[in-house]
Amino acid sequence: MEQFAFPFQQTTIAQLPAHIQELIAEASKATHYAYAPYSQFHVGAAALLADGSIKTGSNHENASYPAGICAERGLLSGINPLDKQQQILAMAVNYTSNNAANATPLSPCGICRQTILETQLAQNAPIALYMCSPDGPVIYVEDAAHLLPFYFSSKNLNK
Repeated sequence: MEQFAFPFQQTTIAQLPAHIQELIAEASKATHYAYAPYSQFHVGAAALLADGSIKTGSNHENASYPAGICAERGLLSGINPLDKQQQILAMAVNYTSNNAANATPLSPCGICRQTILETQLAQNAPIALYMCSPDGPVIYVEDAAHLLPFYFSSKNLNK
């Protein structure tokens, strides 16, 4: 049986370039806009676009749990992957929680991984992903496809 491995780095925010530190700071700020009255798990996401701007999003829960939306998908819903000025170079995800330890980097859920990958495929360029924690390390991958190695895409749908 083959083993699967992918390249990633674990680092601290202070060791990252200034523009990535700013991206992570914006993801952290976005947690303040999360609507999470049920889980108290506030997630913020930020995207660094090709034009140098940063867009943010946060999670929004709903009493009908499946109707909520994650920060990553909320963020991506406002970005057109076919617009070269809005091409995403990197994303950062961070969180705050009253009910969880704050030292574990946050990895996107499966639906968000698929959505990030679909955006990456549509823009035909990799999206670097910085998975953060309020009080601990940052895990970094250069290509979002590393988080979903056996992904489903349009190539599975075409004959």
